[in-house]
Amino acid sequence: MKAVVYDRYGPPEVLRVEDVPIPVPKPTQVLVEIAATSINLSDWEVLRGTPLYARIGGLRSPAQSILGSDIAGRVVAIGSEVTRFQDGDEVYGRSPFGGFAEFAVASERSLTLRPDHLTPAQASTLPEAGTIALQGTASLQPGQRLAINGAGGGSGAFAIQLAKNAGADVTAIDNAGKLDFMRSLGADRVVDYRTEDYTRLGPFDRILDLVATRSVFAVNRALTTGGTYRCVGGPVPAMLRMWILGAVVGRVSRRNIGVLMVNQSPKHFEPLADLVAHGEVDIHIERTFPLDQLPEALAHVGEGRALGKVVVTPG
Repeated sequence: MKAVVYDRYGPPEVLRVEDVPIPVPKPTQVLVEIAATSINLSDWEVLRGTPLYARIGGLRSPAQSILGSDIAGRVVAIGSEVTRFQDGDEVYGRSPFGGFAEFAVASERSLTLRPDHLTPAQASTLPEAGTIALQGTASLQPGQRLAINGAGGGSGAFAIQLAKNAGADVTAIDNAGKLDFMRSLGADRVVDYRTEDYTRLGPFDRILDLVATRSVFAVNRALTTGGTYRCVGGPVPAMLRMWILGAVVGRVSRRNIGVLMVNQSPKHFEPLADLVAHGEVDIHIERTFPLDQLPEALAHVGEGRALGKVVVTPG
């Protein structure tokens, strides 16, 4: 099969297209013929090996030679213990990397049947980005003020819509090239982080930070008393500060500051597919790239230029 592989951390230029063996599913795995794989910021991080947590399992060299975890496609083989799927089923979900190829294996538990109202490309956008957005906006109340930092990407595009559906007042933060896009999704106000400090625009009842770079004290200042801050991704020092120092500062100031612990399984992203079916959430795919243009596609996402989601197809 054709796959995009790499054997050292670095820029997109370290990627190359090769013919590699088709993987064989283990007893609890299925083999999926890939129709679409969406790009997440985590793919960019694992390609470059930074932040440091991106090197888990492979400190000096990548633990996996093929990137791509959010897949959609057709089951072509099943392991001996698989009971939920059979050959020919159309599925989508998470693969332990390996999605930027013509075939990939995935655990039976990490996949679900693709509903008819979603194309493979649309379905591939949901597992990681949709899960983060759903959990990051859970329990929002009408009238609450929510700030979403990094709102112009995949998770942010879903989060804006979910927050507006909940009746929240949304401030969306990203670079200047994404302001109109975020406004089109329903954001009440948009902020270019390069020219304005969103932590001085509060107070906010909730902050969902998709690219944590600010200090604990800055986000504490931006919250109302009793407000909640959760970050997902960012430099390791920033994440550790939010996890450890954030708990202490938040307790003293009566705010809830911490890291969003994302639970990833079909039950955590299937609700978003239902919302799409009922017209309550739209899926925004900015561009679709063929497999051999994966380096360009990853750079488009990693350098902060993507509006919503970017998808890669084998064809």
